[in-house]
Amino acid sequence: MLDLLQITNDPAFAQRCDALPGLRVFVDLEQHGKAERQAGRGSFLSTHRLGDVGRVRAVLHRAPLLVRVNPLHAASGDEVDAVLAQGADQLMLPMFHQAPELQAFCALVAGRASVVALLETAGALASLTDWVATPGLAEVFVGLNDLHLSLGQRFMFEPLAAGLLEPVAQSAHAHGLRFGFGGIARLDEGLLPGRDVLAEHLRLGSQAVILSRTFHRAGEGGSFEEDVQQLRVCERTLALRSPAEQEADRLRIAATITGIAATLPAPAMRTPAA
Repeated sequence: MLDLLQITNDPAFAQRCDALPGLRVFVDLEQHGKAERQAGRGSFLSTHRLGDVGRVRAVLHRAPLLVRVNPLHAASGDEVDAVLAQGADQLMLPMFHQAPELQAFCALVAGRASVVALLETAGALASLTDWVATPGLAEVFVGLNDLHLSLGQRFMFEPLAAGLLEPVAQSAHAHGLRFGFGGIARLDEGLLPGRDVLAEHLRLGSQAVILSRTFHRAGEGGSFEEDVQQLRVCERTLALRSPAEQEADRLRIAATITGIAATLPAPAMRTPAA
């Protein structure tokens, strides 16, 4: 069963997530450089604050609490200590480029929580073999939104169609790490429908996906719990596919992604990260 990661700083909603099996609650503290990086993309820009970590932690009984912090910076040690003091179970490091950044972050955490490496830069992808065995690392999660921008692609699922996630999944599994990627909409929503995204998670042996904001829309359609249940039913059905059926789905989904990308504007030129 996939871990479903729900981003929220609302203790009442977090409590509902805690009642469902296989959910992780995700407080997002990342702010450094994100607005500039994703300007004009319509992406989620978090307004979560440090105090939200403790408020959410207080209502959770079985769901792990994952906190995304800022990219490594001069005050990362203080940030890590503060987040851990609020009760985080897992810390996610975004926007790293090379092994020394992740290694330094894991040293700051020093085994006090699980570390999730958010692979979302071309540099992190290219240097995977340099950092995947970092002590303290527990999970590799591919952030498709920033990764496709870093690679100069038009559509967030293009790295999936290009086969770039296969070596990441294989390397993570070979090192005994959890692996996950991207976000998922409701089953029949999204440019790439949620059920196709789910099919690729199962093919790649993924263990985690972020639920998109569409899963929690008060007063629209079914309830959050009903939508999660529908996803779980589809997950069990897709798990029964034969290897030939999985491959047929892979080819169909890759063609769909390529077709969608062709309709989107070319990305603006980005200044390479230092």
